[in-house]
Amino acid sequence: MLLQGQANDHRWWDSVRADFDAFQTITLDYRGTGDSDKPDEPYSTRGFAADVVAVLDAAGVRQAHVYGTSMGGRVAQWLAAEHASRVGALVLGCSSPGGSHGVERSNDVRRSLAQPDRAAADRALLELMYTPGWLATHPGPYRTTGDPGMPAHARRRHLAASAGHDAWDVLPGITAPTLVVHGTDDVFNPAANAPLLAGRIPGAELRLIEGARHAYFEEFRQVASPLVLEFLRRHA
Repeated sequence: MLLQGQANDHRWWDSVRADFDAFQTITLDYRGTGDSDKPDEPYSTRGFAADVVAVLDAAGVRQAHVYGTSMGGRVAQWLAAEHASRVGALVLGCSSPGGSHGVERSNDVRRSLAQPDRAAADRALLELMYTPGWLATHPGPYRTTGDPGMPAHARRRHLAASAGHDAWDVLPGITAPTLVVHGTDDVFNPAANAPLLAGRIPGAELRLIEGARHAYFEEFRQVASPLVLEFLRRHA
């Protein structure tokens, strides 16, 4: 089960999904994105985890390895904590425990994303996701900067869901073998969150990818995908 970031549909995984062809892979569009319904009601990472269970049920899958990145990692935390029997191995990428224990992005990063010049804000987001060298040689289209078809209310609901995440108290109860992965140069979701997660989940492994930003799994796929695959195979 591949779980993408906030306000994104399943296409987040398009560039790397083939790396996991050794497994049957399942993705979904969160409510508010892609082909899913877009109700104007409160969303939460905990609720998204329940949606994932519904998708597994519909697919006839009793248990799956789960790889969640960004907000998908937050959803995966609830999935592993509250639906333990459905999770084989767990990979949490560029994620955070949230709440008062999580390390928030700086005010400078927030201001760069909130500037009134939309083109400048979009560029700021790209530079948080990828290194300058990658952007210079990969003009897009990019699948990690939001679902363009989302209505405004769904974007706001996704932002609130991610901001409201707090799984700190349940993390010690996670029993799935867990790998935490993060780029060292990620300031969008600061890399300091990675050791917090790994230290809170019993037996978790921590791997940092040097020089990577938030979209480490795409730009650094030649490092990240084999790393995740090796972990999953050990726990298959």
